[in-house]
Amino acid sequence: MVHSVVVGLDGSAESRAAAEWAAREAKRRFLPLKLVHVWEAVPEPIALASLLGAETESEGWGEIPREATEELRLRHPGLDVTADQVPGRPAEVLTRAAKDAELLVLGSRGMSSIGGFLVGSVGQAVVAQVEQPVVLVRAGEQAADGHAMDPAATLFAGDPSGPVVLGLDTDSPDDTLLAFAFEAAARRVTPLRVVHAWNLPPYFAYGLPADPELNAVLGKQDAVALAEVLHRWKEKYPAVKVVEESRAGNPAIQLVDASREASLVVVGRRIRRSPLGAHIGPVTHAVLHHATAPVAVVAHD
Repeated sequence: MVHSVVVGLDGSAESRAAAEWAAREAKRRFLPLKLVHVWEAVPEPIALASLLGAETESEGWGEIPREATEELRLRHPGLDVTADQVPGRPAEVLTRAAKDAELLVLGSRGMSSIGGFLVGSVGQAVVAQVEQPVVLVRAGEQAADGHAMDPAATLFAGDPSGPVVLGLDTDSPDDTLLAFAFEAAARRVTPLRVVHAWNLPPYFAYGLPADPELNAVLGKQDAVALAEVLHRWKEKYPAVKVVEESRAGNPAIQLVDASREASLVVVGRRIRRSPLGAHIGPVTHAVLHHATAPVAVVAHD
C-alpha cells in the first residue's frame, strides 16, 4: 500500500493553508497528496426551506476540492494530488482517512457555519483519536484587503526557514517522537531546537527567597540528562544541528515562545486505550491553542 499525506479541506483560509503546507511536506517525503473534503449533509427540512436538494448541495460543495486540487497542481508541478469528497461526520471521516496515511494535516481553525468542519472541537477530537502524526496549521497573515500578500509564501503561519522545535520530557523520552523531530529537521535542512523545561524548587511557589546555587545545580543536572537522551540521536543524524535548551519554568510557555521563530513545533501525545478521560495532555493542548507555527502531534505508547 502506498501511503500518502492526507489533508482535511473545508474551503476556509485555515484549510487552504493546511493544504499548502501538506503539499510541501508531501514533496519532501516523495509521497502523493490526498485532499479529503467531508460533506456533512444539511438536514432535509433546512435543505427544503432553502430550496436546495441534496444533489444541488453536493454539487456546490464539490467546487471546493476541485478548485483546491487545481491550485495545488499549478503551484507544485509534478506533485500527485487527488481529492475525495466523503459524506459523513467530519471527525469520524478524518479519523478513518488517517489510518492509511503517513501524516494527517488539518487547519487549526475553520468555518463555524453549517458544513464547515475544521473547528476546534473537531480538530481536537481527531488529534485525540488518531495514532498517526497529526499536524495543525494556522493561516498566514493577510493583507488589508483580505487577500494573502503572497499566496505561496504567507498562506500558512510560521517561518518556513526556521528551526524545528521539539518539546521533550527527559523522564520518559519516546523514540517515535524523537525520530519524527530529527527526520523533520533533516528534511528541511534546518536546526533542531530541543526544549526541556524543569520545575523550580518548592520555595518558588511559596514566595521564599531563591537559592541561586541550588538552581544552578538543578539546571546543570537537567542539562546533563537532556544531553544523555540526545546523544545517540545526534550520532544517528550527524547532519542535523541540535540546539539543546534546558530551562526552568512552564513547558507550554517555553514552547509557545519558541514557536514564534519555528518552522514546526513537535509535541507528543500518550496513547490511551480507555474511552474515558482526556486524551491530549495539558502541555500539548496549550501548544495547539497558542503556538504560531504549525504543530505536529506525535502519538506514542
